Amino acid sequence: MANTWGYGAMTNHFGDVVGHSKAIFMIGANSAVANPIGFKHFLQAKDRNNAKLIVIDPVYTKSAAKADHYLRIRTGTDIAFIYGLLHLIFKNGWEDKNFIKERVYGIEEVIEEAKKWTPEETSNVTGIPAEKIIQIARLMAKTKPATVVWALGITQHSTGTSNTRILPILQLVLGNMGQQGGGCNIIRGHDNVQGSTDMCCLADSLPGYYGLGEGSWKYYAKGWGVDYEWLQKRFAAPKWMNKKGFSLAKWWQGVLQEEKTYSSSPIRALWVQGTGITSMAQTSKVKEALDKLDLLVIAEPFVNEAAVITEKTDDIYILPVGTQFETEGVVTATNRTAQWRDKVVDPLYESKTDHDVMFEFAKKFGFYEEYTRAMKMDVVDGRLKTVKEDFYFADDAINEIARIVKTIGLGGWTAKRLRAHQKQWHLFDPITLKGRGPMKGEYYGLPWPSWDTKHPGSPILYDVNTPVNEGGMGFRNRFGLEHEGNSLLADDAVTVKGSKIKGGYPEITKDNIEAVLGITLTEDEKSKIGSNWKTDFSGIIQEKCRAAGVAVYGNAKARAKVWTFPDPIPKHREPIHSPRQDLVEKYPTYEDQTDNFRVDVKFKSEQSEKDWSKEFPTMLVTMRVVNLSGAGMLERTSKYLSHITPEMFAHINPELAAEYDLRDGDEMWLHAPQGTKIKVKAIYSHSVTPDRISLPYNFAGVMQGVDMTMNYPEGTKPYATGESSNTITNYGFDIITQIPEFNAGLCRVEKA
Repeated sequence: MANTWGYGAMTNHFGDVVGHSKAIFMIGANSAVANPIGFKHFLQAKDRNNAKLIVIDPVYTKSAAKADHYLRIRTGTDIAFIYGLLHLIFKNGWEDKNFIKERVYGIEEVIEEAKKWTPEETSNVTGIPAEKIIQIARLMAKTKPATVVWALGITQHSTGTSNTRILPILQLVLGNMGQQGGGCNIIRGHDNVQGSTDMCCLADSLPGYYGLGEGSWKYYAKGWGVDYEWLQKRFAAPKWMNKKGFSLAKWWQGVLQEEKTYSSSPIRALWVQGTGITSMAQTSKVKEALDKLDLLVIAEPFVNEAAVITEKTDDIYILPVGTQFETEGVVTATNRTAQWRDKVVDPLYESKTDHDVMFEFAKKFGFYEEYTRAMKMDVVDGRLKTVKEDFYFADDAINEIARIVKTIGLGGWTAKRLRAHQKQWHLFDPITLKGRGPMKGEYYGLPWPSWDTKHPGSPILYDVNTPVNEGGMGFRNRFGLEHEGNSLLADDAVTVKGSKIKGGYPEITKDNIEAVLGITLTEDEKSKIGSNWKTDFSGIIQEKCRAAGVAVYGNAKARAKVWTFPDPIPKHREPIHSPRQDLVEKYPTYEDQTDNFRVDVKFKSEQSEKDWSKEFPTMLVTMRVVNLSGAGMLERTSKYLSHITPEMFAHINPELAAEYDLRDGDEMWLHAPQGTKIKVKAIYSHSVTPDRISLPYNFAGVMQGVDMTMNYPEGTKPYATGESSNTITNYGFDIITQIPEFNAGLCRVEKA
């Protein structure tokens, strides 16, 4: 995703919720199913703190069953709902005025937008009764501290970026950021989603969220021990080095587009590793692209459905890759903590680990030495040098990461420290994460930022009441010093505890360090120091900031207004395919987009093509089931897990079913605006209202009624197969990140 701090990571942690939260505001998340361990903590908070659980969801979920307050929202209207709360908060003077004045920038336009969202208008758009909106606004304003929880139900929209901005704005307005029991806790569904994000397995940045500019590339070239020019020559032309690649969501368009391309050539080969291809939207387009490829390589422990749904019969290769039990290394939990894992067994049969597959690939293409050189390097006397002839992958890989990735503060994540945490996990308190005995003075897993090897980690982001060297900090100064004549630094009243600098201050660079910290560097230090804290291999900037109790990234205001985005403040825009044509005219989507991740993206042209709700009157909502994750690629190979949900289905309200003469258990077709369809079993359920259906996205092997399972290699067919819901996921992608609009669409029901 786009933004690091507070956008795709927990600001707090599960133990903190148990210990301190008095209200848990869960929206776009069903943790009871998607993250049962996390949900256990919420139930503990209810028992321990009498915390009120508020669940906002289009479907009555297992999480909603445990809620004190359940609000059934129309999918795709989250921003409208939050503005409805903000309207009442501002109207009644319930906002934290001091927090906003001292630590927030750009809230004035949010206040103006909120004035439009009366309880009546909010109810009209969201479907939530006005009295419930008033009740929850009062509860959130009067209950401190309150935490906000979300997951994919918030991000997977054409307005996903705005969704993930409006929720932190709510917490800023209420003064809940940087507080125990408060913050924004984004729940990751898999054990290393946070880690893969931090390492930027994405098309628009380098590891650690470094951009694609020349400065970032030169920094990484130095960190990897290779020439910048050599790295540049790996691209078809220098300009491609600084352009975003194709996104995971729309890579298929890079294969299929004929008339216009923003790349050096169409995609002709695809390497799939570590992602379920059928967990992406537009499965019919994915199939079309797979059929057209010259080469398809799949490196997975289990057969990825990419090999199954294509009609290709040649030039498909499946490489057996070991599971997590057959390798060792670090994963990053949803609360930014690192966990070391030991290997249980060596890779079985002919399988290899992920990194060994990559090493073999690098050898074949002649850049193995360059690929692995950084693992033989270290900083000696403030300078980066090669220090040994060989490397040990797991330890030296994480040490390389600790040495290079400074943006989110991984400097303290050495293999030695993380191995020690693994071996002595019993010495850490599960509520506070604080260690005792030999682990005293550290937080479990060193939640980032852990600035250096002396830093304990940061269990709560943006906490100014804790010294920097003990895990405290202000908001990051990443948008400049001022905007439209207004200072972006924190107010003079906001001093991080124990800091030498009073009030706000900028991020620390080579040019300003002496003036900001009031120090004088030696000539030797000046010769070694990097241009700024993000590119300083010497560690001198961090060392000087530590001595002054200063966070290297500054102490600024959080910005509610992002002047570089299509919507500087979040605004409600109807889903691309909306059930309310009257609201499409009032709250239209964006103009069509050109050349984002090298493709064109439709917005208004698709939304305004017709009144889609006339032909497709039923809302389409996706969900998870507790025994399957992602595309279900792994779990459906277990006969025990498959027995729980042996076939694809959709929950349908009996009233809606009656309109189509569907009995409980009948087969039905679901048709989508893109002309695709799937055949699933109709399961009666009052968890959905008659205007919507819900279905899991964990199946594959059948496509638009055609059984594709004969394409599985012998002995690899799962115990459970079925249609993929993503065959009918409506067209729609986020304006910034291009994440698909999985969670807001329309369909038409038909008896099979």
